[in-house]
Amino acid sequence: MIKCLIIDDEPAARDILQTYIKDCPDTEIAGTCQDALEARSWLDAYSADLLFVDINMPKLSGLSFIKTLKDPPQVILSTAYSEHAIDAFDLGVTDYLLKPFSFERFLKAVDKVKQNGEKPNNSPAITIKADGKLFRILHDDIFYAESQGDYITLHSTDKHITFLYTLKELLKILPGDQFCRVHRSYVVSLSKIEFLEGNQLKIRDTLIPIGKSYKEEFLQKYTA
Repeated sequence: MIKCLIIDDEPAARDILQTYIKDCPDTEIAGTCQDALEARSWLDAYSADLLFVDINMPKLSGLSFIKTLKDPPQVILSTAYSEHAIDAFDLGVTDYLLKPFSFERFLKAVDKVKQNGEKPNNSPAITIKADGKLFRILHDDIFYAESQGDYITLHSTDKHITFLYTLKELLKILPGDQFCRVHRSYVVSLSKIEFLEGNQLKIRDTLIPIGKSYKEEFLQKYTA
């Protein structure tokens, strides 16, 4: 049973979600909150498997609220404005519901939640936004990422995508047993390393330095 927390400042929207959750055999209501600040306090005391979050709320928007959570459960965003869709998926949410949505559309979103719960890494891919486009890159296709100031370039099987992000943020959405930071400017896929020699490793035609402060953790992962 999926425990759901509803976070929406509109009473009618909360009522609709409560009805849908009660009518779905796989979900149950864990709680309801009228704004994001109330939800933060609720989550300090209780837990939920799934958050239904409205984007447009007073004090703190749904998107900003999600960014404040250190280890959020799965999230389904809801809003009356479709222009937020790319920003929503850039945060790694499970689904995005455009108000008013039907019970059928609600069930499809819940199915995605169940499917994600069955995956060991929650998703075999990451979704990133660059140049106004949304890219979905499989973990297995990623070779390495290189930091360039406030941007990083992700090198994959057939793409080189540069976007506004940090390596620290990237590591949060990648499985830790498959990827490792080896330098202040590089995160690599452990399975794509061709060889290690001294303080550098080779991936494709690129020699990547291994920073002194990252070497011990890297070697532990690489030789495991």
